[in-house]
Amino acid sequence: MIRNIVGSVLALAGATAAVWSPFRAWYDGRHGRDYAIDELFTGITDDRGELLGSILAPFLFAALLTLLGVVLRSRLLVALAGIVVLGFTVLWMVRVGQAEGSLTIGGDGAGLGDGVANAFGGGILLLLGAVVMSGRSRPPHRVDQPPRFTHPTLDGPPPDDTSTLEAPRQHPQASAPYAATQTFDVPTPDPERENPPPKG
Repeated sequence: MIRNIVGSVLALAGATAAVWSPFRAWYDGRHGRDYAIDELFTGITDDRGELLGSILAPFLFAALLTLLGVVLRSRLLVALAGIVVLGFTVLWMVRVGQAEGSLTIGGDGAGLGDGVANAFGGGILLLLGAVVMSGRSRPPHRVDQPPRFTHPTLDGPPPDDTSTLEAPRQHPQASAPYAATQTFDVPTPDPERENPPPKG
């Protein structure tokens, strides 16, 4: 229970950081919401993308996966949300590196900004939340033993055991599979009596 609570808090914090990151500077003061989602596959340009068509879209999807994972206590959904956040962040870095020639980190607002750090931190928190969560608690697996049937013996009735099922009580001789065998004399036919020889 405690692990699920701590893991959920970490996951929700990671999702919040990821969703907030596009509203911060990502590179040279340009916010993440200004990068269109299709530019991650075709190449970075100077055109500004729409808000819902920006890099914010996959982070909103990751936040939705996180909420479902927390509600359903699914470690897989939370981990998938972290992979989505980190995957799109790394993809963005690759595309920006190709467009700029190299990535730099500057303290005067040039180079990588704190938005990238928020995205990376959010993705790592999501993965940590998935690791910490214990997931759904499964009921203990119980294997029921097959019922044991007892048969009466000549020594008396079977002991009274409530943990086993008893067969209907029968006569002691009824448990024998066959009755006692008996022999019978069968007369053999006499051919002379059936067909007597002709007289005279």
